[in-house]
Amino acid sequence: MKWDLEAIAAACGGTPTGSVDITGVSTDTRSIGEGDLYVALRGETFDGHDFADRAMEAGAAGVLVEHGRLAEGSPGVEVDDTLAALRALAVRRREELTAQVVAITGSSGKTSTKDLAAAALQSPASPRSFNNEVGVPLTILSAPSDATHLVVEVGSRGRGDIALLAPAIRPDVAVITTAGSAHLETFGDHEGVLTAKWELVEALTPSGVAVLPAEDERMQDRRTGPVITFGEVPAADLFASGVQLDEMGRPRFELRHEGRTVVLDMVSSGRHQARNAAAAVAAAVVMGIGFETAAERVARASVSQWRMEVSTRRIPAGVITVVNDAYNANPDSMRSALETVAAMPARARIAVLGKMHELGAAEDEAHHAVGALAAALGFDVVVVGDDPGIATGAGAEAVSFEDVDSAAAHLGLVAGGGDVVLVKASRATGLEVIPDLLEAAS
Repeated sequence: MKWDLEAIAAACGGTPTGSVDITGVSTDTRSIGEGDLYVALRGETFDGHDFADRAMEAGAAGVLVEHGRLAEGSPGVEVDDTLAALRALAVRRREELTAQVVAITGSSGKTSTKDLAAAALQSPASPRSFNNEVGVPLTILSAPSDATHLVVEVGSRGRGDIALLAPAIRPDVAVITTAGSAHLETFGDHEGVLTAKWELVEALTPSGVAVLPAEDERMQDRRTGPVITFGEVPAADLFASGVQLDEMGRPRFELRHEGRTVVLDMVSSGRHQARNAAAAVAAAVVMGIGFETAAERVARASVSQWRMEVSTRRIPAGVITVVNDAYNANPDSMRSALETVAAMPARARIAVLGKMHELGAAEDEAHHAVGALAAALGFDVVVVGDDPGIATGAGAEAVSFEDVDSAAAHLGLVAGGGDVVLVKASRATGLEVIPDLLEAAS
């Protein structure tokens, strides 16, 4: 990227002041690079305009601000709405790119699938979970000019979210991992979830291909253009079968495509990684990567932090295994995590669980079901924070704590050497710190 301020103003309908070249875009003063355009965004609790001077001091070449907020002497562009301008810049950048774009959405599994697809394609991808109205444009804007592929993770909290970003994404491949129970509070019901996720398929380029779960007949009925399916049913174009887990919860399975079969021994833990791998390989095959090559790359790939992250920790009673899957949670991912850890060898298994957010009217029933499943699989259940029903579902032996410190202290007393501890909840609960708290207290 190399734009001047006049080009930026033309792209987003702004007013330029000064003359500088822009080679990157950032919304965070902590990661400003030389030549970046700092975009001042407003949030519920902050105003990025307050940090514009700091951005210039950190090396920004110019700033993008609301009208009337450009400091005297600073080069920049003034606009009505900086978030809308950020999207407009991403649209302009997408028009420049020759890279083929794989976009991934879904109720669960999208970040891991994004990581695996990027490995299969050996391409740049959304960093961490840059999947919202800010992260997606930044991903597009940061794409190297010489990239042949780009993998973009796309989140949605309601209808219209993906459609708003569609002009900046324009995917050649659209992957929907699942259309399940996440964010029912805003989607309303499962059909609402699918309708919102389907906006990514509707954003496909004219020759684009949809990569869809074979088990979800609703999606097959909706799609009129090219489709490739993945899943654990024989009818899937990418068919994963015979999934087995090792002592670290890493899946080994066969993956079949067009009469050819490969065996994948995954580096990443979690039974659900078999499906994620099948989706990632499907996307890579559409992009022209050989089936065996894509499968080999996916098997060796690691995924983002706090997604079934397995480590050993020393506590007073010995060494335990901790499975940290605390980045996010919904009923489907809870079930997968519990079933994965239940298959791992252990003296005893403890599930440290917290609230699944944004489930709406299904909240109580879903949490009760998670508690009941954990108890049925033989877990000792520890609940942290607000609990709409996990402890009730798990039964009288479940214990609850208000905060992570109290829960970690309890684990230090009751866990023994050889135990496996699963840590999982929605991100707002903050359970990801528990593994470190356990080790620090030993």
